[in-house]
Amino acid sequence: MIIHVVQQGDNIQSIAEFYGVSETILIQDNGLENPNDLVIGQSIVITYPELTYTVKDGDSLMDIAKLYNVTVMQLLQNNPYLADREFIFPGDKIVITYNKKGKITTHGNAVPYIDKDTLRKTLPYLTYLSVLNYTATIEGEIISYYDETEIIQITKDYGVIPLMLLTTLTIQGEANIRTAYDLLLNEDFQNKQIENILSILRTKGYYGINISFEYISVSSLQVYENYFIKIANRLKEEGYLVFAIVNPNITAIGNDIRYETADYTVLDHIAHNIIFMNYEWAKNTNPPSPISSIYNMNVYLEYLLEFILPDKIIAGLATIGYDWELPYSAGISSVHSLTLERAIDLARTVGAVIQFDEKSQTPFFRYSVNSNGNKIEHIVWFIDARSINALLELVIKYSLLGTGIWNITIYNPQLWLIINSQYEIEKVLFE
Repeated sequence: MIIHVVQQGDNIQSIAEFYGVSETILIQDNGLENPNDLVIGQSIVITYPELTYTVKDGDSLMDIAKLYNVTVMQLLQNNPYLADREFIFPGDKIVITYNKKGKITTHGNAVPYIDKDTLRKTLPYLTYLSVLNYTATIEGEIISYYDETEIIQITKDYGVIPLMLLTTLTIQGEANIRTAYDLLLNEDFQNKQIENILSILRTKGYYGINISFEYISVSSLQVYENYFIKIANRLKEEGYLVFAIVNPNITAIGNDIRYETADYTVLDHIAHNIIFMNYEWAKNTNPPSPISSIYNMNVYLEYLLEFILPDKIIAGLATIGYDWELPYSAGISSVHSLTLERAIDLARTVGAVIQFDEKSQTPFFRYSVNSNGNKIEHIVWFIDARSINALLELVIKYSLLGTGIWNITIYNPQLWLIINSQYEIEKVLFE
């Protein structure tokens, strides 16, 4: 796999010719909406399949899978465009295999109103899926927002393990610190919550729970541990998996990387896996900064591995970007969220050149707009193919279990191309 960064004078034809690949495949693999208007600094992923097959008249995916002793799931992973098709046609080029480095576990978070076509297109690449649909409230009650029964069944159909994601945040990401601490300090509330959790797991058909730890700190760690142990022991008795999501709260002040220096040994012993990731919502009140700093994550992992076995850790990645108005003032300056494609579109529209911060391994660009005679500056930070690949390299460097994506509501072609072309994705439900 190669990541090409668009330079002045590049076009899709010249890039395809230089790397000896088809323009059509390049456009298709990268999900390029404007292939004839590339942006300087934009990243393009080039892959070289190990084996391909050209569809003949009368072929079916099942026939092709049997011919090469692979699964239909593998064909869906290697050829995501098939998810948008009802049929295959003579002349279609099917990727049979890639030469892969090893195995990786993937976890995705999804909202319950995710588009079903996007869900089906993404599920071939997932091991676990946590559905964000439940908010813990005072006295152990649990609020649900949508009926996710169909999502759970589709998830299982694709060999992905569905997990109930429980948090004290609302589905919009609004915090409720009082509820969190009421639960942590009241055993009666916890007992009631456990019974409510079990009822949901049994009724909906989840295979386990993923509990989000939003306000963890050194001072609160012990009460979190007591709470988690109680829930985990009961659910494990019933045969359910118990995961935990921890927000590492990593911040950088100059060259100083700060995070909660908590000892996660107990969580390591109790949880099936622990996912470390920042939640990134449409609303953002933080000052301009890289979306996901690989440097910061590397520093944090070196600390974290003192307490947790690497094969228990799933490293999170947020596939979102933000456009900040400058100069930034919290609560006053406008901040807008962007997908990767929309960030590229914005750079194209404003004529910006995409730059790259080597330390964080994330792209950014600046632009200005005129408003009522005033020049308003903006800065956009997002993630691209280089950011994704840098995270995967950390996973390999530290022998971590895998990576977690926040969130999968928007399909990101480059994300799954980079993962799938290099690693075999675990499908434990089919084992």
